[in-house]
Amino acid sequence: MTEPPSSSASSSGPYSEPDSAAYGSALNDVVLSYPGPALRIDTDNRIVALNQAAEGLLAGDRSWWDDLSGWLGAAAGGLSASRSVPVLTAAGMVVIEWMVVPLPEGWCLLLGRDATLERQLRLTLTESRQRYKDLVEVSSDFAWETGPDGRFSFVSPRGALGYAVADLIGHHPSEFTLPEWGDLALPFDTQTPIERVEVWLRSADGSPVSLSASAMPLRGADGDWLGSRGVCSDQTDQVIRTQELARVRNRELLLGHIVNTLSNRLDVTQALRNAAAQTTRALSADGCRIYRSGEAGAEAGMRMEAEFGAPPEDVAPPSPGAPTVDMVVARLATPEPVNELWMEEIGGLQVLAARTRYQQAINGVLCVWRRADEATWDEDDRNLMIGVADRLGIAHAHLAYQERLRRLSERDGLTSLFNRRTFLERLAEQVERTDAGPSALFYIDLDNFKAVNDRHGHQQGDAVLKALGSLLTSGVRPGDLPGRMGGDEFVLWLGRCDEEQAIMVTERLLTGIRELRHLSASPEKPLGLSIGLAIHRSGYNETAKALIDRADGAMYLAKSRGKGGYALAPDPIRLPATDTATGTESSSFETQPQP
Repeated sequence: MTEPPSSSASSSGPYSEPDSAAYGSALNDVVLSYPGPALRIDTDNRIVALNQAAEGLLAGDRSWWDDLSGWLGAAAGGLSASRSVPVLTAAGMVVIEWMVVPLPEGWCLLLGRDATLERQLRLTLTESRQRYKDLVEVSSDFAWETGPDGRFSFVSPRGALGYAVADLIGHHPSEFTLPEWGDLALPFDTQTPIERVEVWLRSADGSPVSLSASAMPLRGADGDWLGSRGVCSDQTDQVIRTQELARVRNRELLLGHIVNTLSNRLDVTQALRNAAAQTTRALSADGCRIYRSGEAGAEAGMRMEAEFGAPPEDVAPPSPGAPTVDMVVARLATPEPVNELWMEEIGGLQVLAARTRYQQAINGVLCVWRRADEATWDEDDRNLMIGVADRLGIAHAHLAYQERLRRLSERDGLTSLFNRRTFLERLAEQVERTDAGPSALFYIDLDNFKAVNDRHGHQQGDAVLKALGSLLTSGVRPGDLPGRMGGDEFVLWLGRCDEEQAIMVTERLLTGIRELRHLSASPEKPLGLSIGLAIHRSGYNETAKALIDRADGAMYLAKSRGKGGYALAPDPIRLPATDTATGTESSSFETQPQP
């Protein structure tokens, strides 16, 4: 390529053209008067004329001129063309948009226009659009637009909810809602601007998706609604995490409430009832039972300690031969290697049961139930059940400890009968509320007991006392009171027992003591019983102390008649127990012959 001439030579020097000099002069005038850079080029791509603006461009880096040489050949074909070329000048980089104008015989005019600002504006606009697109893509999962018919007219190129764009365009958003959404409003046809509105849709795989939608309505010049435009972000994972945290927090609050109920009440039995109620409500169950093992542990069997709600037999009566809730409890009560948490459907019930433990020992069972057609127990239910069972194990241990303390304070340490203090308290309660039918009090003294201690020692004497304690407790009913007053004196209260029945019990006791005569000191001093029997009848206003005095007096009368028999105390006078004139109580007795 020929080097371009200097500006002076090119702008004023001669040029050879087949056309007239006037035509050439006119072309030179065009070049010189053109407001931008302009050049006149011959067939060999030589510059034959240029203006001052073009000179400025050629004064610096001319690499741009070399880039145009091949492109200028297009002018030979008689075609107009344009091309933008960056040019490095002393003022910096500029962009010149060149247009080639073909001339006869292969010559051409090269006219330039500074397009730097326009190009920058175009690039800035392009970058802004890309930046806006990128920000929309980053800040949301998809953008959308609906038309006047409410159907999708635009969706981001990558689609949404697992659907391709073609699967969404032309479809109404209501086609993708969940059935439970019903007729609730959707953000895709909003009439007012909205921000971060929650909407649940169905994804391509059928799973529910929670979206946060922001949108604005589109309106025409006359204010008519033309559709809506907005963006949506998938917040399903965040909603699930929030719900999970809420469930965990709720479970902790419920468990903490139950724990406080069990910890802050001195009456553990009442605390267990409250725990059963709270557990039933927390698990949306129909009912709850709390079972506790006896002193000997799980092998001793379980007894129901607390219950709340509808019994399982009322919720779903079991069919003959079908397993029951009690069978579940019995199975969990054994130390067999079964799961700590047990869940099964039994006769129309969903039963959820858990063992309770203290120091690895099974001490109870927690059991809840609800109808089989309701929601199944989920992980939250199971976790709450385990947490409550753990706390109940501690409560059961506390209750067992309280019972041991109470037993130690109420019972005679040798015979396990009620001690004197407890017997007197219980007897007073029985006498005060006995208002129907007679009851009987036995005052019993061992005959020839001192001789046993003197001859065989206190160890055999203790064996005699224990044996008599077993004799008194055999066959007693709930509410009967066997007790030891101290030494070799014992008492027995039998509620709802008339005179005839009391005499039969007396004879049984006298017969039973004969079976212990091998523990006697000697045949000359056989073990025996002297029994005083007093019948308590309603309507006599007799106090517990007066009743004991009558029975005690009858016992001494029986002993004075030769031991080994009983005496029946006469009924008291139908007057207040204390004579208001003398301040004394009646102490007369009628004796019964020894059997």
